[in-house]
Amino acid sequence: MKKEKTLSTLALCLAACLPISTLWGQQTVDTSKAQEIKEVVIAASRTERDPDNVGRSITVISSEQIKASGANTLAEVLSQQEGIYIVGTGQTPGQLQNLFMRGANSNQTAILIDGIRMTDPSATDNAIDFSEISLTNIDRIEIVRGSQSTLYGSSAIGGVINIITKKGMSPGIHADATVTAGSIGPKASLFTENLFLNYSHKSGFYVNAEIFHNHTNGLDATVDSITDQMKVFGQTKYMHDNRGRNDFNKTDALAKLGYKKDKWDIFASYKREHQQTNIDAGAFTDDRAYTVDFVRNLITYGAAYKINPHFTVSYLGGMTDLKRVAVDDSSVVDSSGAYNHNYFKGNYKGSTLTNELQANYRIKGMNLVAGGSAFNEQMSADTYFFSSTYGKYELKQNLDSLKISVNTLSEFIHLDLDGSLFSDKWDVLALSLGLRNTQHQLFGNNVTYEINPSLKVSGNALLFASWSTGFNAPSLYQLYAPDQYLTGGITRGNPLLKPETSNSMEFGFKQKVNERVSFHFSYFKTVVENSIDYVYLWTKNKPADSLTFSDYKGDTYVNIGKQTNQGFEFGVNTSITDRLFVSGNVSLINGRLDYDPSLISTAHTQGNQVQLFANGAFLNGSKVESYGLVRRPSTANLGITYKPMKTLSVRLDVRYAGPRSDVYYNSALGPNGAQSNLGLGDYTLVDLSVRYTIFKGLKVGIRLENMFDEKYSEIYGYTTMGRSFYANLNYSF
Repeated sequence: MKKEKTLSTLALCLAACLPISTLWGQQTVDTSKAQEIKEVVIAASRTERDPDNVGRSITVISSEQIKASGANTLAEVLSQQEGIYIVGTGQTPGQLQNLFMRGANSNQTAILIDGIRMTDPSATDNAIDFSEISLTNIDRIEIVRGSQSTLYGSSAIGGVINIITKKGMSPGIHADATVTAGSIGPKASLFTENLFLNYSHKSGFYVNAEIFHNHTNGLDATVDSITDQMKVFGQTKYMHDNRGRNDFNKTDALAKLGYKKDKWDIFASYKREHQQTNIDAGAFTDDRAYTVDFVRNLITYGAAYKINPHFTVSYLGGMTDLKRVAVDDSSVVDSSGAYNHNYFKGNYKGSTLTNELQANYRIKGMNLVAGGSAFNEQMSADTYFFSSTYGKYELKQNLDSLKISVNTLSEFIHLDLDGSLFSDKWDVLALSLGLRNTQHQLFGNNVTYEINPSLKVSGNALLFASWSTGFNAPSLYQLYAPDQYLTGGITRGNPLLKPETSNSMEFGFKQKVNERVSFHFSYFKTVVENSIDYVYLWTKNKPADSLTFSDYKGDTYVNIGKQTNQGFEFGVNTSITDRLFVSGNVSLINGRLDYDPSLISTAHTQGNQVQLFANGAFLNGSKVESYGLVRRPSTANLGITYKPMKTLSVRLDVRYAGPRSDVYYNSALGPNGAQSNLGLGDYTLVDLSVRYTIFKGLKVGIRLENMFDEKYSEIYGYTTMGRSFYANLNYSF
């Protein structure tokens, strides 16, 4: 009840923000808003379109809006948008950040940089860690919710986030420099520097360069439950003093060359990300000597040529390689400072190569996009483990010789029609149709489609619906991981996995009442078939309650059932007066998992009993249902900006996350243990930021995050930042 009351109250507050003047159609212009420049959205249809006329739930975030938000990370910016929850946003910087859009899994939303899909082929599920992407060189962010596999292929079940980088500017030299310092907790601090340079020539040639650095003296990332127990028994705090803090260092450097004028748009860019993070061993488990060193090199390039006012052809390419080195060197494990005599080092590598060719043909009432793409991803790992706890023990594994790689080819076509193709009287009707055929090296062809009708109820109101299918290919690790238990002979990777496939429907309405007010709402439902899950295998024909370690046959990944996500979203943007602006959104999300043993391929499991690691249940012929989705709460956001004068802006942000479930390891679930669910309480965070223009080009800002020092948890057993304070200085010309 508490969640529903809180969300209902916020929804009423947002509705109340619609000023009475809108009912009378009063037309005024908010000259302070970034939307003063006409926005275009590319991600929704692979062509420039007015987002108000696209029959999808879309958000466009400009670079100026990012600056005005006071956010330090991309995760903070995205967490303020409806339908998105990013786990790790409130934790000490550098910790893993996973994005969930509309309840979809973290690897079921396509993340693009300038149209190039960003993944982590070395990761278990191929999902990117959002702590990797800084706010450098961003011109705008386009968010399209709902399945977009027709246009973008794998992983676009939940939606697409396209990060578009800066291109040329007005002729001349431009610079933007920002320095930020902050306190994020006891003895914890953050310091960042960012410098962007641009030279643009009147001929259309431009060059960009940028460098970003972040140094954080972090918090202890895990909850210190041991100290709390020792306090109860009146013991020393030595263990607490001996715990490690999780520091974070990150440096991004990039360069971009381009030419944009008349019929041509050509660019090439290079970006290098390097970050070093101290991590812990797990929930409630400190580790003073566990570090991760991550490097990604990203090269993107492309060219577009406008043959005539109606026809454009373009090419887009990108390549990325990454390396992650994890080292855990004999961590302190008890209050006396004893070591566990263990050493681990893992080198994980991944790379992708993207090439796409696209043609756009546009006439009045019709826009046709057609193209094809080739995508390759590779991974490798080299790990070493040593222990001298009970005598010398070594374990080595090198996957280089396996040459793990997958090629994917695809062809797509997308058609946008409106009634003006036949008569201006019918321009209120529109229909988008899409089709993609994907040929995956392992599972063959997969066809996805989209049907998206819309109706202009009035000049500024749009009623829309969509029915679309999607798919998500298994990760390289899920397909090829060679690990196997000694007596089972079954590899952890399962080359017989099928892709996850989805059916999504959405009904929505968006209206721009006048220049002061716009709002939108939508209902959606997505059903994902052939969900992939991690399972234990046990000897067949033996009661589950009598199994012992000798019955263990290994672990693997299998297609095991379906996941259903559904929800409702509402958002509003309004100018109460010329100085007071309000925006907000509410997202209600729920879901369920249905596990079906008949879907399991016995060719890989060899008919052994299957136990779900997700909840410990055994699938012995009967279906298992699980209600609720882990780490995916209903959310609400409210932003209020007040500008008492042109040079001063004050912004209040309120972010609410509802109750949700999390998981923890329960050793009592079978001989090997498995995960159990537990509930995490809701929380509300209030942030206050102030920006002041000292003189043209020079701005100073302060930001107070979690100003009421809310105690909350995003992941069970891990800490979150309390009250934090930041100050920044920005100069641009």
